[in-house]
Amino acid sequence: MIAVVLVGCGGFLLGILWMDLMFDVQVRRGDTHHDGDERERVESIARYYRRVTTDAAPMSRLIATVMIVQLGGIAGEIVTHRVGGWSVVAALVLGVAPIGLALVRIVPDAVRLGAQRDAPATQLALARRIYRAHVLCFAAIAVFIALQIRLARG
Repeated sequence: MIAVVLVGCGGFLLGILWMDLMFDVQVRRGDTHHDGDERERVESIARYYRRVTTDAAPMSRLIATVMIVQLGGIAGEIVTHRVGGWSVVAALVLGVAPIGLALVRIVPDAVRLGAQRDAPATQLALARRIYRAHVLCFAAIAVFIALQIRLARG
């Protein structure tokens, strides 16, 4: 049962990451856009992050709630000895690290970018940093879901 909850949490978080990445990809390095469009792309991303971090309250709390449920589920797996050995380490790294990264770096950066108070170069750096972190989190959560599906099968 815990694995089903964790697959659901992971799926929800993966969906949120997908939505974020749809905006984030506008600042990929080596993109074919011209530099003149860069400011518009960063402004588009900044407006998105303002909407989803600042203007979306209290709905944005749902994401935090799902993260807490996921952390509780991982703790439950460990306490009940449902997982052991390498699976414990994998669940911790893949399921906890993205949440920690979101709390410590991604959300504060997204709020800062959404405020649009920094110089354009700083905003671009923030947008790129958020993009890289989201790609890392997307990969970790996707593998976390696969691990939970494997554990659920037994």
